[in-house]
Amino acid sequence: MSISRRTLLLSLPAFALASPAFAQRIPLNELSRYFNSFSTAQADFTQINPDGSISTGRMFMRRPGRVRFEYNPPEQSLVMAGGGQVAVFDGRSNQGPNQYPLRQTPLNLILEQNVDFSNRRMIVGHTDDGTTTTVVAQDPENPQYGSIRLIFSANPTELRQWVIRDDTGAETTVILGELTFGGNLSARLFNITAETTARRR
Repeated sequence: MSISRRTLLLSLPAFALASPAFAQRIPLNELSRYFNSFSTAQADFTQINPDGSISTGRMFMRRPGRVRFEYNPPEQSLVMAGGGQVAVFDGRSNQGPNQYPLRQTPLNLILEQNVDFSNRRMIVGHTDDGTTTTVVAQDPENPQYGSIRLIFSANPTELRQWVIRDDTGAETTVILGELTFGGNLSARLFNITAETTARRR
């Protein structure tokens, strides 16, 4: 799996969103409340990669700071964040993963302990099309790390997809299936050292 898969961490494959009744733009404080209302979540996902190829898999999130993307065959690759690092494992190799700091990815913005979209310096876009609300966020101190575009449906507020633009300008789209909240996700799912050791056995 290419290191460009880092883009994935911030995006979900694009899919046709349902067309609910006309909805007003969701306020930023409501979007902050949405993320801060849960600590664990999981969902199936479809990913559209920068080269146009499509991948599928399962996403596990444990806020703050942890997420895991398990890819279905034939890829069988894995991307995970934990301990302040992002690790990209190649499913065809038992070697160690490529790693880089989580804070250098846009995904970090929604994995923080306290998500606060009212920080206007972080939000560079807040629009709606009458059906969905879109927010574009980036690290105000380090815009070179890229950005994340989050798309929400309303009533109730729900994250439907995200698009991550990485530091090279490449975009990865991630489309989420139905999110399931709550539940005890083992710390082992996000332990990069344990995953590396297991793959070398």
